Amino acid sequence: MANFYTDNHDLKHHLHHPLMQKIVALKERNFTEAEKYDFAPTDYADAMDNYEKVLEVVGEICGTTIAENAEDVDHQGASCSNGRAYYADKTVDNLDVCRKAGLMGMAMPRRFGGLNFPITPYIMAAEIVSRADTGFENLWGLQDCAETLYEFGSEEQRAKYIPRVCEGETMSMDLTEPDAGSDLQSVMLKATQKEDGTWVLNGVKRFITNGDSDIHLVLARSEEGTKDGRGLSMFIYDKRNGGVTVRRIENKMGIKGSPTCELVYKNAPAELCGSRRMGLIKYVMALMNGARLGIAAQSVGVSEIAYREAKQYAEERRQFGKAIIEFPAVSEILSVMKAKLDASRALLYETSRFVDMYKIYEDIARERKLTEDERAEMKHYSRLADALTPLAKGLGSEYCNQNAYDCIQIHGGSGFMKDYACERIYRDARITSIYEGTTQLQVVAAIRHVTTGTYTKLIESYQADGFGGNLAPMAEMLKAQTALYEEAIAKVTENGNQKLLDFMARRLVEMAGSIIMSYLLLQSAKVDEGFEKTATVYTKMTQALCADHIDFIRNFKDEDLAAYGIE
Repeated sequence: MANFYTDNHDLKHHLHHPLMQKIVALKERNFTEAEKYDFAPTDYADAMDNYEKVLEVVGEICGTTIAENAEDVDHQGASCSNGRAYYADKTVDNLDVCRKAGLMGMAMPRRFGGLNFPITPYIMAAEIVSRADTGFENLWGLQDCAETLYEFGSEEQRAKYIPRVCEGETMSMDLTEPDAGSDLQSVMLKATQKEDGTWVLNGVKRFITNGDSDIHLVLARSEEGTKDGRGLSMFIYDKRNGGVTVRRIENKMGIKGSPTCELVYKNAPAELCGSRRMGLIKYVMALMNGARLGIAAQSVGVSEIAYREAKQYAEERRQFGKAIIEFPAVSEILSVMKAKLDASRALLYETSRFVDMYKIYEDIARERKLTEDERAEMKHYSRLADALTPLAKGLGSEYCNQNAYDCIQIHGGSGFMKDYACERIYRDARITSIYEGTTQLQVVAAIRHVTTGTYTKLIESYQADGFGGNLAPMAEMLKAQTALYEEAIAKVTENGNQKLLDFMARRLVEMAGSIIMSYLLLQSAKVDEGFEKTATVYTKMTQALCADHIDFIRNFKDEDLAAYGIE
């Protein structure tokens, strides 16, 4: 019986990272939750055992049900009729199984019916679900919207909506419009306050994932006469109240089980979430950061299944009297695929741990005043999470696309046929580097951490760990790459040419991300020698990438920008 958690040793490795001891103790309020709930853990070992048991349930459901249903869901897809969106039959079955297993609202507090999981094991579950069916992870993973509702909604709103999510109702975040894609400041869906103080919404939203969900978080223009982000607020729309119809669902390349909807709001009743004017400035930024971490997990799940499908085929397919995995050209592709998978996973869980640390402190601050040390630690991890999230989403999604591409390449002509899963994997992968902010937008978010030194300080902290034995030469090589990275930053920024910085941003961010992921793999190899081969391959990839980028930057002149259409 397939189990997508127990068959992957790497997940347990990342779950048992040393920082998890502090994360769990803080999340469980030093295990005082056990005094209120008889099912809450009494110590760290009990908590980790609980996480593992739940992840085993996720792994079993994914391996035996969701993965088995994926092909049927892809063929049938979602549909639209009479102003409503309908899931594929097997998607309905998947949701029903997840509800019965209690896998909704995993990260929500126990008082609302959740499991009170930290972000890290929840994100691990998201990776496992994505490996089974990338499109279904969109539906299941949107429970993460409840985190935003929990952070910014009133206590009455939390008590009203979060238990429904924990019981299995679905969510969506309605942000994009026909004329407002990445530029959310241009959102024009209108929120009008009536004389009795209630609100109604009017307008159109487009490209809304799971747009016919039960509970929506909606970005709308609440301030008459405004045209920028300062006039936007966040609202909660309850499908039970009516007023929203599905005009159409998009006919997509991939993730076909996840309905992407165009919605029409006509006097739809809604509740203001949080404060007016803070919709984009504060709430959507928090919502998007959570969504981007989710897409990073989705990307790692795709990389995992792509690697496994490619490896299995290479072991079974024989040409010229031997399995094709024995040919160096094929073996190299698989080694690079595994390196990209392990590197992006290491970055994903480093990011999720940083997110856990600052979010738990934020939650504690709702209960009591933080100490000076706690406040400083919260700010430290918030900055690191802000720096690593665009790397995890941007580079992880690019790697998953590359792995899906190579999966088909290893299959050869067979991979182009619908007889093999890799064709679906390839189509599903493509969206990951586009939605919730394209890779180019992740670079925009990351570049300030290049210029302000956030990545440099993090790299220095990894260097200080020290690496001996077989890892020492790799650590020395990474020091040399770090010097090239610093040289690249100095060269690009020396004349204060903003256009040059914008143009070179991708290269600088890729250098930073590759060095960081290399060190994370060395850390893993330090604990588990099974990561040593991957670390070797990936650090060599990093060396080649840094050499390529520094060569380009050294030989580039400001006037060369004109050749790229930049005046």
